[in-house]
Amino acid sequence: MTMKSGKLFYQSAILAAFILPLWSQPAVAERIKDLASIQGVRNNQLIGYGIVVGLDNTGDQTTQTPFTTQAIGNMLSQMGINLTQEQSQKLQLKNVAAVMVTASLPAYSRPGQSLDVTVSSMGNAKSIRGGTLLPNRMSRMSSPPSIAPSFFASLTT
Repeated sequence: MTMKSGKLFYQSAILAAFILPLWSQPAVAERIKDLASIQGVRNNQLIGYGIVVGLDNTGDQTTQTPFTTQAIGNMLSQMGINLTQEQSQKLQLKNVAAVMVTASLPAYSRPGQSLDVTVSSMGNAKSIRGGTLLPNRMSRMSSPPSIAPSFFASLTT
């Protein structure tokens, strides 16, 4: 009887080895990137203050937007051109506008990669179309500027 039960067991095992794969479900593979997100990988929102020059009398009225003349004065002093307070206040810059520059830096960006940038007038400029945005420092919005990396943006509108 042990011989018959051993032979039956052996035949059952062979039969199961051939039939069970026919009943099983096909394997479904999922990509890890579809199931999980890596913590810390995200776009970085950038913000900066800039000056658009070369406007055709459509820039800020500097009597109503003193921050524009202050920005021009600071920029000129960095270039070695020092104006007195009185000279700075008398500047009439109809071809200049103060702007905010924002951009979204994608995760895994590479040096030299192009970005879409939004340039918005802060003062009372009629239009910044046709002007040139001077290079400006941009930093991440989400962290203190002292520890955020800096970026420079320059474009022609």
